[in-house]
Order: sequence, then C-alpha cells, then structure tokens
Amino acid sequence: MPEYAILILPSANRVYTGTSSRLLCGELAAFGAAVVPGGVGEPEVREIAGADYVTFTTAEPLGEDAVAYLSNLSSLYVLFEVTGALFRPLPLRPLDRFDSDLLTIQKYPGKTNELFTKLLLNLTVLASDRPGALRGGRLRLLDPLCGRGTTLNQAMMYGFDATGIETDGRDFEAYEQFIKTWLRTKRIKHTAEAGQLRRHKVRLGRRLEVEYAPTKEEYKAGETRTLTYLNCDTLTADELLRPRSVDVIVTDAPYGVQHGSHHAREAGPARNPRDLLAAAVPVWTRVLRPGGALGLSWNTNVVKRAELVEILTRAGLAVREGGPYDGLAHRVDQAIVRDVLVAARPRE
Repeated sequence: MPEYAILILPSANRVYTGTSSRLLCGELAAFGAAVVPGGVGEPEVREIAGADYVTFTTAEPLGEDAVAYLSNLSSLYVLFEVTGALFRPLPLRPLDRFDSDLLTIQKYPGKTNELFTKLLLNLTVLASDRPGALRGGRLRLLDPLCGRGTTLNQAMMYGFDATGIETDGRDFEAYEQFIKTWLRTKRIKHTAEAGQLRRHKVRLGRRLEVEYAPTKEEYKAGETRTLTYLNCDTLTADELLRPRSVDVIVTDAPYGVQHGSHHAREAGPARNPRDLLAAAVPVWTRVLRPGGALGLSWNTNVVKRAELVEILTRAGLAVREGGPYDGLAHRVDQAIVRDVLVAARPRE
C-alpha cells in the first residue's frame, strides 16, 4: 500500500507543538473520510531521524486532487511519499490567498493559536455536506464569539465570506484598526465602512463591513468577498442574520478562567460559558442552514463534554462522535484543557 509521512510544522507555542502531532492524526482521519478517495489508514506518530512525523497509508496513490486537499492540513509542513528509506516531497497547493502574516501578526494575551483555529475550521467544513469547499469553494462562515478575529482571518485565507459577532468593544476597535491597516499595507483593493448597528431604530452596537478581493482584476470583475464584524450580543445573531444563511459556524468559547485575557476578568453571569452556550446554541442553529456544520472548542474544566453534547442535541444538531472526533482534547495551560465538538444540522 502507498505510504506517506507528514513533517509537522513547528509552532511558536511550545505547548501546542507538543500536542500538534496527535491533533493532526485526528484531522487527517477526517480528511480521509471526507475527501480522499479510498480514505487513509489509521495515522500514527513516528519518530524518524530525531523528528516527529505523522505517517499513514492509502488504498491507492494520492492524486493531485487529494494532495491539494491535504495541503490545507493545519500543522502540515512537508508531505512525503515514502518508498523504503527514501522520502520524496510532494508539491503542495494550499488554498492560502494572502500572506501568512494575516494570521500571525496579531499578538495579544489569550489569542487562540492560529494553527488550532485552522484545524477547527477544517473539521467543521469536512463535517458539512460541502467538504469539497476546502478546494476553493465559497462558503459563508459565522464566528459568533469572534474576539479579535483569528477565525475571520482564516476564513479570508480560504476565500470564504465571514461574519463575526463580539460584545467586547475593545476587541472590535482592535480588529478594526488591524484589518484596515493590514489591507492598506498589503495594497489589497477593498472598501471598509464602520458605523452604528441598529435594528428597528434601536442601537445594538457597532458594525464594520469590508468588501475585498485578493487581486485588482478580481475586484474589477466583481469577484469580491465580504467581511462583517458586529459589535453586539451574540444572542441577537438570529435577529441580524437571515435564517439558514450560514454554511459553517466556528468558534472558540470563553474559557471561564483568567489566562491573561480581559474576557475572563469581565465575564459576569451572562458570560459564564455554560449558561452562555445553553442560551446561544439554539440562536446560532437558527441561522445555520440544513447540511451546515458547527465546530466548537471549549474548556472542559468549565463545561463537561456530556453537558455540551446535550446542549447541541437539544438544539437539533447531530454531534459527530467516534473516529477522528475523539481524542482531540489537549492542555492549553494549567487551568485549561481544550476539547472540540463538531455537529451538523440535518437536512430536512
């Protein structure tokens, strides 16, 4: 059987680097089940010449399409075809439409690791009824707890339309300043409009709306993407977005502990992670289209997995369990053990 090996991309976060190979095994299995013809054999972590690799087999040699999909694995550095003791690197074709500093330039306490954000987005798209969108398809993404926009930036890299919702005004201001500066510095053709967010003449918060394209030619041809940031309560999502208008919902829930982020220090009863998710998941589900998927990461020290599964199930979502969706829990710091749940809204 054809054999392959993935050299892991080093991460600036030492703790995440220590667990990224195990997370990549689950992510790779999800890719195999959804978009690789014939699937992949069970991935395993092996040390080769002093470096960690994730190795796997396939029923048939990887074609160009399969390699193009796997090029978007979150922690992939180099993909090798293995023949005996020889490693032949395969040319990668990642989707990334912009420079990597869109994801890495922002530095602040409590930022979600951008490699993990990519993993969570990948798993969510693969669980939807349009997994092929990871090869340049156009999806609409919602991050209903978007903070300073790491998920929104990854959506831009993939060419998705994205909407973020965040109640913290300082996060809104920081992201507005960042994305406007970044777009101008990179000379990316765009328009950006900020203003008040109102509904039925009631002020709900602020909004930022950006329309952009990677090239001037695409912009002139009308082949643009949209980025919207709404500074308001996530519980108003179903009032501000059309029902069934979102393809994927991807978010990193508040951890409920102090880990350097001002969110934790300001989290009153309304921001308690358990209560917030119980109230918000039904709201989010109403804007998710049938066949779409929701991917959620959270701190298991604050909300138990079984509790969250019950919340998602009550909202009418089918939780993906077993196989690649098990074994994704990992330590972030002494107070945070992060896990992932992915669920799909069944077709009617």
